[in-house]
Amino acid sequence: MALVITAILKKDLLQEKRTKETFIPILIFGMLVIVIFGFAVNPSPTVLASIAPGLVWVSFVLAGFLAANRSLVIEMQEETIDLLLLAPVSRELIYYGKLLATYLLMLFVEILMLPILGILFEISLFTPEFGLILLLATFGLAVVGTLVSAISVNTNAREVMLPILFFPMIIPIIICAVASTELVLGGSGLGEIRGWLQMLLIFDIVFFVLAGLCFDFILEE
Repeated sequence: MALVITAILKKDLLQEKRTKETFIPILIFGMLVIVIFGFAVNPSPTVLASIAPGLVWVSFVLAGFLAANRSLVIEMQEETIDLLLLAPVSRELIYYGKLLATYLLMLFVEILMLPILGILFEISLFTPEFGLILLLATFGLAVVGTLVSAISVNTNAREVMLPILFFPMIIPIIICAVASTELVLGGSGLGEIRGWLQMLLIFDIVFFVLAGLCFDFILEE
């Protein structure tokens, strides 16, 4: 099981390292979103502190949306999806491998975006508490994004279906991420955000289990 997941993960990461056809676009897009927000929103420091958590996660979600969109589209474009499906392995292992690749890509892009966010919004995000929020919330976004990418990849209206499915499903994750980030930026410690972290973990586990169970059926359809 672990060997199959690792093989898929390694294939996707090596392919991305060679082509950079997903990493470069989402990084540029994420940076543009941050810069636009930075110039569009220039209120007093007090107001900025209250809206900064939302702006941070809007930037991450929009960049992550592009990463999720590319999760299985590349396999379809290069006509390698059939080879994956013909492999004598459980379909859910394919999902787990694609999920990890998407998660690591999203996480790497978000880390590169953190300094720009800190400079433009005058906030400090390099804290252990925000690191935990980032890890859990990004995993949830990757879980949902990889799943809805598989759902929409074979549809004629993929560009419409993906956002319609993706954004409503991630609302609980975004609520928890924004609320906990606001507490962290206000000086709260791990104890104050523990409840939000637990909720993020619950959502991650539920989505992860359901996505693994549904992936085989989704690919067959």
